[in-house]
Amino acid sequence: MSQPLNNLTRMPVVFLGHGSPMTAIDENQFVSGFRNLSGSIPRPEAILCISAHWNTRGTKVTAMKNPRTIHDFGGFPQALYEVQYPAPGDPALAEKVRGLLTPVFVEPDETWGLDHGAWSVIKHMYPDADVPVVQLSIDYTRPAIYHYNLVQKLGALRDNGILIIGSGNIVHNLRLVDFQNLNNDDYGFDWARDARDIINQYLINGDHEALIFYEKLPPSVQLAIPSPDHYLPLIYTLGLKQSGDEVSLFNDKLVGGSLSMTSVKLG
Repeated sequence: MSQPLNNLTRMPVVFLGHGSPMTAIDENQFVSGFRNLSGSIPRPEAILCISAHWNTRGTKVTAMKNPRTIHDFGGFPQALYEVQYPAPGDPALAEKVRGLLTPVFVEPDETWGLDHGAWSVIKHMYPDADVPVVQLSIDYTRPAIYHYNLVQKLGALRDNGILIIGSGNIVHNLRLVDFQNLNNDDYGFDWARDARDIINQYLINGDHEALIFYEKLPPSVQLAIPSPDHYLPLIYTLGLKQSGDEVSLFNDKLVGGSLSMTSVKLG
């Protein structure tokens, strides 16, 4: 059960490795990790999620009262398409986000909803869908340093009961996935293990500069991050780190050779 929220509580900020859309209906160690997380932190007033699956030109924020459940994937069992996560939106939070990010223009969005980067993990944390969820898009035209600096303007939300979640995957090379070994425990190619070890060390050491300018890291990291979409939610998480926040890793395993489920909690 989540801890009660009080006026002195600062919410943590987390990055969740969401993996396959099947995470939504699977029962495995990673799902248990998401449940354990929600049970160990205060219950949020609302959630602001930055998902790898909402990339836009410019920045948008969902502003509707009742976001739809988006099934933004193909080729999976019918049971996955039948899942609905009817968490309410929070137009007031969306407007507050827009204000905090001024002078950057943030477009209020009434059409997107909750993509699987958000609902496939949040549904395990709050299965009753009774915590409002708002999504903030990622401006794909901007470099990592832009996102790191932008999100710092949202730090005050942590003191207002808002749980901010980045959802993606640090090691995420779909072209090299070994689908025959998806169910093997902590199965990763040598380069994927090397990339995980390098990035994890920077995370523990708090070396954000190295992580922001990841293009300068060794070739194994370049294989792990062939495109920035699934990595940038981690940068949003790191940009919200505040003095005194402890860094902890969980679900720190590789799947399918070239994907990591590594998740990060700050605070």
